[in-house]
Amino acid sequence: MLKELLKPEIEELIEQRRWVELRDGVTSWHPSEVAELLLSIDKKDRVLLFRALPRDFATDVFTEYEYEEREALLSNLTDNETKFLLADLSPDDRTDLLSELPAKVTLDLMNMLSPQDLKEARTLLGYPEESVGRLMTPDFIRIKENWTVKDAFNQIRKYGKHSETINRVYVLDGKGRLLDDILLKELILSEEDTKISDLMDYNVVSISAFADQEEAVRYMEKYDLYILPVVDSDGNLVGIVTFDDVFDVSEEEATEDFQKIGGMNPVDQSYLSASIGKLFIKRFPWLFALLLANFITAAVISYYEPVIASVMALVSFIPLLNGAAGNSGTQSATLIIRSLALGEINVKMWRKVFMKELILGILMGSVLGAFTYLRGIMEGVENHEVALVVSLSVVILLIWANLIGGLLPIIITKFNLDPAVVSSPLITTLIDITGISIYFNIAIIIMNLPF
Repeated sequence: MLKELLKPEIEELIEQRRWVELRDGVTSWHPSEVAELLLSIDKKDRVLLFRALPRDFATDVFTEYEYEEREALLSNLTDNETKFLLADLSPDDRTDLLSELPAKVTLDLMNMLSPQDLKEARTLLGYPEESVGRLMTPDFIRIKENWTVKDAFNQIRKYGKHSETINRVYVLDGKGRLLDDILLKELILSEEDTKISDLMDYNVVSISAFADQEEAVRYMEKYDLYILPVVDSDGNLVGIVTFDDVFDVSEEEATEDFQKIGGMNPVDQSYLSASIGKLFIKRFPWLFALLLANFITAAVISYYEPVIASVMALVSFIPLLNGAAGNSGTQSATLIIRSLALGEINVKMWRKVFMKELILGILMGSVLGAFTYLRGIMEGVENHEVALVVSLSVVILLIWANLIGGLLPIIITKFNLDPAVVSSPLITTLIDITGISIYFNIAIIIMNLPF
């Protein structure tokens, strides 16, 4: 009976966007009944209902269709009406709907679309922005472990012409899970009746479709790969990414990081092609924010006016101290930000970073502090206590600056933010504000100044 009596209730749940109840209701049906139901309701409701189904159940429903019916459903998933429909949903509902599609649906959808249509439709596949899933292509050769080398070559001849590469083929099990990859060279050097399973070592490197695109860059560099298979959450092969794809991403990400470190919002085009207005919008907000921060620095200096009035010579050393500490903090931040980007360190290694920057701060601060003290004496600083205050401040400020520069990017990363936002101007300004306070408090203690 196709559950005809329940159809109005199903349609009402769709209209009211009650996805959890909808999912729980239809999953108690047989997949063939749900497949029939989908074909009997409005196209827009058909799309929303299919997207609400759990992945495994959606796979069973999809396999119930004939080729023409599958193609019709896939077309429904990617047309303009669907895009507008999803755009009108609330963020929570959109997240519920744009869950990961089954691997078979994803592959069939990607193979059906032209490259241009696929680029626009990747948002409907459920993969986040800047994820590997937004880069992958379905143009690869897949074979089965129980095939022979002869079978593999037949597959290559049949599908190789339109594949991104045939230098590496991928071995899947009966459910589409990735088992291994085999170089074309190995197939060529093997007898035709050799089983594919006899050539496998089950040592394949893959990446999740949900992983960040920068992670694909790191994988390729680490394992010296030019092709990387992409799998879904169940280990099913859904595509590949090539070095050409990720190289562009790597270049864009590096450019973006450099711009952020320089203290500006990223510009997504070349310098000469960007308009004056766009460059102004990208650069001015940071400059304005840093100007406001410098007002705080000025306020801190004003706060210590009694100390300055007692020993005016202290003021002349402020640029020296802020310059040394700011440069050291920027060095640390730059090294840590780059190491985080390359995957050389992670947030769990903060203790190692802390100890290394602490030791470096002590060493560099001690050398610069001693040099500053000797230089002050040679210049004829009348009050030796001033030279002592300045040299001791150099030591403490370099330790402090190194710790800020080293740990702040890690803290930012801990909150899933881009550590590059901890730019050089921001680090310098933060060190200026705290450094002046440290400097004058050391002077108060050592020189017993009134405050």
